Amino acid sequence: MLSNTSDAAAVPAVPAPPMRDHLDPTQHREWGRSRRKACPRTIQSLWEMTDARDPVEILQRQEEHRLPFLVPVRHARMLTSPFAFYRGSAAVMSADLATTPSTGIQAQLCGDAHLSNFGLFGSPERALVFDCNDFDETHPGPWEWDVKRLAVSAVLMAADRGWDTDAQRRLARAVGFGYRVSMADFASKGRMAVWYSKVTDEQLLALAKDDNRAAIEKQFRKARLNDVGRAIAKYTEVVDGRRRFVHQPPLVMRLDDSMSADTAAAMHQNVIGLFGEYLESVPDYLRVLLGGYELIDVALKVVGVGSVGTRCYIALVRGRDDDDLMILQIKEAEHSVLEPYVDPIAYENQGHRVVVGQHLMQAASDQFLGWANVGHHDFYIRQFRDMKGTINLEKISEPMTEAYLLLCAWTLARAHARSGSRIAIASYLGRGQRFDDAISSFAMAYVLQVHRDFDLFLDAARGGRIEVAESGY
Repeated sequence: MLSNTSDAAAVPAVPAPPMRDHLDPTQHREWGRSRRKACPRTIQSLWEMTDARDPVEILQRQEEHRLPFLVPVRHARMLTSPFAFYRGSAAVMSADLATTPSTGIQAQLCGDAHLSNFGLFGSPERALVFDCNDFDETHPGPWEWDVKRLAVSAVLMAADRGWDTDAQRRLARAVGFGYRVSMADFASKGRMAVWYSKVTDEQLLALAKDDNRAAIEKQFRKARLNDVGRAIAKYTEVVDGRRRFVHQPPLVMRLDDSMSADTAAAMHQNVIGLFGEYLESVPDYLRVLLGGYELIDVALKVVGVGSVGTRCYIALVRGRDDDDLMILQIKEAEHSVLEPYVDPIAYENQGHRVVVGQHLMQAASDQFLGWANVGHHDFYIRQFRDMKGTINLEKISEPMTEAYLLLCAWTLARAHARSGSRIAIASYLGRGQRFDDAISSFAMAYVLQVHRDFDLFLDAARGGRIEVAESGY
């Protein structure tokens, strides 16, 4: 961790230069280059091991308002490896990143840009696209934070695979390189060209090498089949002529099978009330479509690693008949882990924050995104399992991993370029390799911090300070 007395750490957030009616490239280039003096690119590499904060305490504070019977499941999932711990500890890294130097150039951040939070999904036009796919922590902030989190995740994944430190360093460097050259490309384009830039399945196949094509096409086929029909088959059943969710505690818990009849009935009414507010958050034309569905069942659904313990529901809705079904995910939106360290934004509902951040960062977003509040909890709503696909990181080769990281870095640069000053960021990064090397060095240094924090988390589990489920299920 950088000392608070360090000149670099003391660099304040610098506002953008005065804007005219249109973007002035010269003005923004000068702004970006000026940041090199206050925050040299080489200083982005610095991280010193710290024990000034307790990672277990940070995570426990985050869990105070979560469902207590699910928190042990979260702990079990995080204890499977340092990489799994990293996935669940964005709050810890955010506290650390806030002590590092920043250019002061802001963009809409993912807030949790590790490599497992990128993947395939269906666009509204029913095409497969590749993009960031998790926005629970999205918030405006220093663009460097997302890049560093992605690079550290690359090193942790490579270590999990047993690849040596040279490979780890090379993969982290690929993140810095990919982000830099991609941002330079976006800086040369107009705003609409950047806004519409995206990666589709056809483009990915065009870039694929012959020996990777078959594996990539297999992933595409799996993603296309991972639709509402498959989700209905996997998560629902017919009992006494009525379609309902399968009760599979603790991962899927029907309300009627998990609590008293009165409590379940009250919860159903809360969800119905939530849908009323949700419909107010979507465009008028979608209200017509969604208004033709009726809610027929609700269940709690455990998702991810870091989100375990939040109130996450799946809602089964029916249109014309039992052949016209859809599942919506209703996910609790907590305050972003970035919020304590950045300028505030004016959203009363955290679900609203998530939805706006997702639309800002993604080239094609779920058209059913909306938000609501019920029982003093904020939520956002989206389709469940809409052609979602991921890359199996445990099986791909090192060269393919590097290509995947370059794709993630391009995607992150595109996401930042949509909301931040792409010209200023590109001007700061420059054409040389200083930033690439700095990101690689930071990632290699911070991974040691992750391992130290993981060991403290493991000690907390062994000592009974945190409760751990028998498995992460």
